[in-house]
Amino acid sequence: MTYKNILVEKKEGVARITINRPPLNILDIDTLEEMSQALADLRTDDEVKVVAITGAGQKAFSAGVAVGDHLGGKLARMVEVFNRLFISLVEVDKPTIAIVNGVALGGGCEIVAGCDMAVASEEAKLGQPEIKLGVYPPPASVLFPRILGRRKAFELILSGDSIDAKEAERIGLINKAVPAGELEEAVDEFIRRFTANSGLALTQARQALYRNFDLEFRQAMDVTGVDATLVMAGENSVEGLTAFMEKRKPVWIR
Repeated sequence: MTYKNILVEKKEGVARITINRPPLNILDIDTLEEMSQALADLRTDDEVKVVAITGAGQKAFSAGVAVGDHLGGKLARMVEVFNRLFISLVEVDKPTIAIVNGVALGGGCEIVAGCDMAVASEEAKLGQPEIKLGVYPPPASVLFPRILGRRKAFELILSGDSIDAKEAERIGLINKAVPAGELEEAVDEFIRRFTANSGLALTQARQALYRNFDLEFRQAMDVTGVDATLVMAGENSVEGLTAFMEKRKPVWIR
């Protein structure tokens, strides 16, 4: 499929979605819809094990959603489309990794938080400045408490202050901050840790994590016990366990 505002490239089990609206990679309604469509298409692509999301150029991952789309007749549609993107990030059923190559503010920061993992340039800045415009960031209000805990979520959302990549790493908003000149190399190394594994196993483990987030502990243990029994009896898991016992590399079904 041809897109107007994003690029989708596939290589060695990795699909990279690039927000292609430099220099600030502002997110308008069309761009958000294209991102959700790309994620829906990748969900059924068995050759893709990992989805990476980044922004074009070095200045910004994304400086956020277009201010004009927050006003008037566009507001309801923008909220609907933006919220749908976060559902799409879960439903893609593959690990998602944000590559933060500049500022990630407002909706840009929320997309970083909506990905499973993130690697950023040490020069990156992340934050939710919405409160300074008299509003609050809806997806961040859902994601930040889950990722950062209550106190940091309150601090970042209610102050509107930005933080650097090192601080983002320290509090768990991103996984790793690296020197700007080493970002691509670090990302490749980071992603290889996942693409070396079975794509089916990655999907099954990721689904279990998302399912268990919102379950009470005992219920989660019961549900996971049943699920794990089915997974481990599957052809893919039997191959992995058998290969380990036979001291050979597994030949994954997927």
